[in-house]
Amino acid sequence: MGQAVLFDVALLLAPVPVGLLAIELGLDPAWVWPWVCLPPLLRHPWLLIRLVLLIRRQHRLAPPFPLGLWGEVYRGLARYQQRGRKSRKRQIRFSRRFREAANAVPDALVILDKQHRIEWANPAATKLMNVRWPEDDRRPLTDILTQPEILPFIEAGEYMRPLDIAPEHNRAIMLSLRITPFGERKKQRLVVGRDITKIYHLNMIRRDFVANASHELRTPLTVIAGFLETLLDATGTPDHHRRPLTLMRNQTDRMCSIIEDLLTLSRLEMRERPEEQESVDIPDEIHLILQEAQTLSNGRHSVESQVDEDLLLLGSAPELRSAFSNLVFNAVKHTPDGTHIRVVWRRSADEAEFSVIDDGPGIPPEHLPRLTERFYRVDRARSRESGGTGLGLAIVKHVLNRHDGRLRMASELGRGSRFVCGFPAKRALIRDERDEILGDEIQTPLSRTSAEG
Repeated sequence: MGQAVLFDVALLLAPVPVGLLAIELGLDPAWVWPWVCLPPLLRHPWLLIRLVLLIRRQHRLAPPFPLGLWGEVYRGLARYQQRGRKSRKRQIRFSRRFREAANAVPDALVILDKQHRIEWANPAATKLMNVRWPEDDRRPLTDILTQPEILPFIEAGEYMRPLDIAPEHNRAIMLSLRITPFGERKKQRLVVGRDITKIYHLNMIRRDFVANASHELRTPLTVIAGFLETLLDATGTPDHHRRPLTLMRNQTDRMCSIIEDLLTLSRLEMRERPEEQESVDIPDEIHLILQEAQTLSNGRHSVESQVDEDLLLLGSAPELRSAFSNLVFNAVKHTPDGTHIRVVWRRSADEAEFSVIDDGPGIPPEHLPRLTERFYRVDRARSRESGGTGLGLAIVKHVLNRHDGRLRMASELGRGSRFVCGFPAKRALIRDERDEILGDEIQTPLSRTSAEG
């Protein structure tokens, strides 16, 4: 930089001796100084115009560069051009690798713009979703996947739950669709379609087997339980036979409970939504459940309730009763004597909540993610002693899924556990002044009642 400055200063001062010499020779100063100083001054606009033309024509700046400060300007711009070329090459390589990876993925990948139109799709989308790119560029996805549930699924924004569909172009396969926000400001959507045909068929086989086996086992177990009850009640039964008969009856009752829970799960899996939905009087159901819980506890637990008597729910009464009773009875069965249990049914700003809180020993954190699995038990010995089947929370999870709800679990060792069933505001209803459910035409959702109340 210092040498460039010295060069420009020397270039400006060089005409001075020449001009003085010309004046000594008798030339007119008015003509001498313009002609002597003009060439160095014209060098700057010439180099500037040349630089502008090179940039406009997108020419690559290459040596030799001018001397002086203008040479530093040319050299700096040449370095920026080189960095830009390297960056573009990296972007091109990254884009090529991304396309190669996306084309190799066996799942269908489709990118949608803000209007849910197709911007890009990989080859697997042609086979699985009948989306052909670039032929279907800017075409709405709902024009290709015509199932009525597709548009609400895209617009709902609840992307944690997949949507399973059988596409129109190939009814022999079953697709699991997932959507995630994508791109700048998360305005675009990335749709991932996975072929779950084998898993779907395996689940159907498992479900049918469990349902059929449970149904077939229920009749002989009922007969066995009846004979055991008769033998225990008979006066002629020897005393030394009563203890084994009692153990047999207890195990038979436990097997009957497992079979009933398996049949309940099978019925829940048959359809995603309840066949009949009605306004369910949740406060009344909770009071009945609490009475049964008091009987089950037999005074060994302290049970407290906080119930919003005007808050009702749209859904299936038997299913909701089953879910809520499982949570309450679990708190009674799996906590030691003296535990305080609190049952809450309330409304918040955006949902209706049913909570069961206890101050028992708590659940280790590593068990929480698996609690809703079938037959999963934190303490197998204690669960069997208390008569648990290991299916209660699996039933709760299925019921909540069918009612657009979510199960939230939190626990801390030594400080108790909290189980919360959250239902969306659109399912919450309130009573009218006559303690009746509002009619279908004027049913008030929770969001409206919260705003008014």
